Amino acid sequence: MVNTKTIRVSHLGGIDVAYQVPREYDPAKPTVVLINAFTTSSELYRDQFNDASLTDKMNLVAIELLGHGQTRTAREHWTYWDTAEMNLQVLDALKIDRAFVLGTSQGGWVTVQMALLRPEKILGIIPMGTSMDCESERTRQLDCWNGPAIVSRFLKQWASSEATPNFEPDDVYCDAVIGIGLNQVTPEVHEFWRKTIKSNYQGDEGRRRIRMAAINLGERGALHFRLSDIQCPVLWLHGTKDAVYTIANAREEIQLFTRSPSATLVPVEGGAHFLNASHPREVNAALLDFVNQHK
Repeated sequence: MVNTKTIRVSHLGGIDVAYQVPREYDPAKPTVVLINAFTTSSELYRDQFNDASLTDKMNLVAIELLGHGQTRTAREHWTYWDTAEMNLQVLDALKIDRAFVLGTSQGGWVTVQMALLRPEKILGIIPMGTSMDCESERTRQLDCWNGPAIVSRFLKQWASSEATPNFEPDDVYCDAVIGIGLNQVTPEVHEFWRKTIKSNYQGDEGRRRIRMAAINLGERGALHFRLSDIQCPVLWLHGTKDAVYTIANAREEIQLFTRSPSATLVPVEGGAHFLNASHPREVNAALLDFVNQHK
């Protein structure tokens, strides 16, 4: 059974950070931080939590990003850099000196930001189904999605000058996230994620959080000029059926990690955008091998 906890860190004047761990922390094992995708939660990593081949060999700590799950701050405006700093403060508070970081989609570029901010703390990063560019014309020419255009439609729905106590994301939004992230799923999985997304964004506070999360997604900056500063190993996993970012984009960007001792792109045949959920067996095996090589 996954253990959900909350810890307070000082960043942004105070953040109550929600995180999940499938087992109690064992300092004798390496630690992997898991960072979820846009408007999902740490539940995205259920298939990793339930795999004893992982939990027997490593500590898994799924930290819910700013604007996601049950993580809360009084600040309305924040960025992905704030989430990266928050995650590092969580590791400090848990007395975890060094860790690997795996992130899906938006979580993928947060892995890079964490390694840039505290390189001495990060043993290796595993970005999945992601891009290191802003949502640019370059990425669209490589058949990636038009993120700002898609996000702006929902931002208009979520803007309000009055309180919205009855707010929750509608079915159209939830179904879009599920479809884009997972391609095809069973009715049970679809209903699970529809309920989870709705429950995480309730009322006026939930509307403001999901709006800011979307602003972060649409307006994030590129990391290209910073990637040569990454000096830890990089394992980039990417599904061939990713509906958001393409293998062509990943092939170009993995080459920008010029100072990493090992920067490898591994395509996963048939994998969706939320690769760890669509193809957990392949992801879990690759993660275990990567940690064993570099711990």
